[in-house]
Amino acid sequence: MLLSAGLLMFMGKSVVQAQQIEYPLLYTHSLEQNESKSTWAFAFDNDILVPGSRDQDYTYGMNITYSGSQAGKHWASLHNSLDWLNSKLDIDGLAQPGVSSYKIEYGLFGFTPEDISIATTNQDDRPYASLVYVSSTRESYQPLKNVSWQSTLTLGIMGLDIVGDLQNEVHSMFDGDQARGWDNQISNGGELTARYSLSRQSLIYKSGQGTEIKNTLQGSVGYITEASWSMSLRSGKILSPWVSFNPELTSYGEKSIPNTISRVSEHYFWTGVSVKYRAYNAFLEGQFKDSALTYDDNEINRGIAEAWLGYTAALSNGYSFTYSIRGHTSEINRGIGDRSVIWGGILISRTIS
Repeated sequence: MLLSAGLLMFMGKSVVQAQQIEYPLLYTHSLEQNESKSTWAFAFDNDILVPGSRDQDYTYGMNITYSGSQAGKHWASLHNSLDWLNSKLDIDGLAQPGVSSYKIEYGLFGFTPEDISIATTNQDDRPYASLVYVSSTRESYQPLKNVSWQSTLTLGIMGLDIVGDLQNEVHSMFDGDQARGWDNQISNGGELTARYSLSRQSLIYKSGQGTEIKNTLQGSVGYITEASWSMSLRSGKILSPWVSFNPELTSYGEKSIPNTISRVSEHYFWTGVSVKYRAYNAFLEGQFKDSALTYDDNEINRGIAEAWLGYTAALSNGYSFTYSIRGHTSEINRGIGDRSVIWGGILISRTIS
């Protein structure tokens, strides 16, 4: 309850008052009149997708995401549980009524140490870790205030063999090194985990169709427990509303794809920075199950700075393509594990009428 109360207090404050812009009512109309629209997206992350690639830290992730009004009614979603949590926390009262949109995501991702060729645990480097998950998101957009609230519930299993087996299968296809230490991963054999997150986005600047700047407050409780503030910018030929684009809400393999609006032709660069206080990270500290290697509180940097840069091209036929680079400062303060983390990602999506 203390964590929940602290999360609500944190999210209830706005840093900057958002200015009014010209398209919020058009966006509202588009959402309400196009309930049959949906977007499918596939995302793939890998540390080989950046210059000077290296096979370590957040090594890869992939997911499939479905966005649209029917996502909230999908039999395999977590939206009923998410709505129950939101009602208990009175999120609707905090966020006030808005235009709702829904997403559901299925994915997996994994972490490895620097030297994957040895089977024994390296006590000076990060542990192997993985997550297979399903995630449901609800967004409430308030067009007259240029504010959007987004809540997400993720349920997953850490420590399954599939993440390491898939990595090694791909490595064998391309004559890469086998990752031999997956038997030492956090929660090896499987352990249930979950995460609830809440964010408040607000537009602070818009210049015609060329540039947008917004900031975001976010908090989460679960396998990653943290509070963060971020500022992001996109610039180029922009036709989609600012609220449809939120890369600052990405968390490793868990993505945030654009909301379903319409088929538009646009292209833009985007970038941003975030500062976080990460109180807990199960991928380093473990959970209840014993693991071969975990880090203690005094061995972890709680303050983290993160940055990202990318380019998106959307076509009028509904397809969209994105390339991005992300990274953050070290979470570990000792040994060779004390290093910054960087990875690249690609995302392909299609909006269906």
